[in-house]
Amino acid sequence: MLKQFGLMILFTFSVASASAQLQQLKISADKHHLITADGKPFFWLADTGWELFHKLNKDDATAYFKKRSEQGFNVIQAVALAELDALKIPNANGDLPFLDTDFSKPNEKYFQYIERLIDIAAGYHIYIALLPTWGDKVFKNSWGKGPEIFNPATALVYGKWIGNRFSDKTNIIWIIGGDRDPRANSQDVATWRALAKGVAEGIGNGSNTLMTFHPQPSGTSSSSKWFQKDDWLSFNMLQTGHCRDTEVWQTVSYDYKATPTKPVINGENIYEEIQVCFNAKQLGYANAYDVRKAAYLSVFAGACGHTYGCGPVIFFGDKGSNGFANLHGWKDGLDLTAANEMKYLRSLMESRPILDGVPDQKILLNEGSCSAERIQATRGKDYAFIYTAYGRDIIIKENIISGSKLHANWYDPRTGKSTFIGEFDNNKQLSFTPPLPVAAAAPSQREDWVLVIDDASKNYSMPDRKL
Repeated sequence: MLKQFGLMILFTFSVASASAQLQQLKISADKHHLITADGKPFFWLADTGWELFHKLNKDDATAYFKKRSEQGFNVIQAVALAELDALKIPNANGDLPFLDTDFSKPNEKYFQYIERLIDIAAGYHIYIALLPTWGDKVFKNSWGKGPEIFNPATALVYGKWIGNRFSDKTNIIWIIGGDRDPRANSQDVATWRALAKGVAEGIGNGSNTLMTFHPQPSGTSSSSKWFQKDDWLSFNMLQTGHCRDTEVWQTVSYDYKATPTKPVINGENIYEEIQVCFNAKQLGYANAYDVRKAAYLSVFAGACGHTYGCGPVIFFGDKGSNGFANLHGWKDGLDLTAANEMKYLRSLMESRPILDGVPDQKILLNEGSCSAERIQATRGKDYAFIYTAYGRDIIIKENIISGSKLHANWYDPRTGKSTFIGEFDNNKQLSFTPPLPVAAAAPSQREDWVLVIDDASKNYSMPDRKL
């Protein structure tokens, strides 16, 4: 069986595409950021579309890419062998991934369709963060369908085949794993390493293709726990899960400081309009504030981008479907509040020299401890962004960046609008009160804000006031 499957890696199937070719991504010199092949900063802003290739027809997929592109997303996370019984339930075209449910007989029509959607995504300037398989095909667990078809031997062969199959696609980032932490005293680590090795060998360009690992939700789970020192792991991916007020900055910070140095992405955090901790009866559904807070705290703690997700869209289900009791169907879910707010995070980060950015809590005098009161800071040589999660006053030290004079602005993460505060001396401690101070607001009115501090001599403009 393996021999028959292995012969298939000798062939590369492709379809003609008129879509744009995106530059391949790589790691920056400081090992904390992503850049394009020509050295330009790349801020990862992903949407979670796990069942994209399994559920959507071409017209719906094209509309989805168009919408997400308009909303500022530049990466979609999706799975080739999806979670929801994809080995037995056909895709939107009626095709299964394997003939006779035999993994050694990949169905070219199924993978040709994946390729077509990857090409369409490129036309909208979107990269695909592609999982070769969901984790239930390695370890089914209580919430998976399986079957468990991969072990170190079979994963290596499949990895070589699928890597070769998509080797000419420059808009793919590879994600090994899929919502499963490797079990102790098992072959899981060896299986995932074999899959990564196979993909790299199938592509045939060594370490030029970015690759990471997607763990399961445990609040603090990250690829670094098992694969930090593996050469194939280009950057770390963590999943901080779907509970409210998770202290995401701690996990990001741990990976940011880990050695060898690698970029980090929060690849799955609390989804918008998902049951909080999967307990809607007691905890309700996650809202835009929950999602914004996880995003800004992650990025300002050192993540080189962020992945958004929402309950209705992850599985492209109808209202009330998929066990999450979706409040909307997936098409309506595309316009949820936070989905339209994530672009403001990207716009802010791209408005200053991203590659200079480092997380730096030392510039603060009141960072707070828990998520509800957290203040998180990131800065470059001549700018600083400081996020106050609950509208608390921000107190900063003197001379935190260059310049004798500072310009200060409030940036609203809900609208992307900014308000100029004033010009200040850089040689003294400064305190700033957000437009809606927590002391004067009811709990439901407390708002998060970003304080933007600039070296006045640089004449930086805010995203909504571009020169």
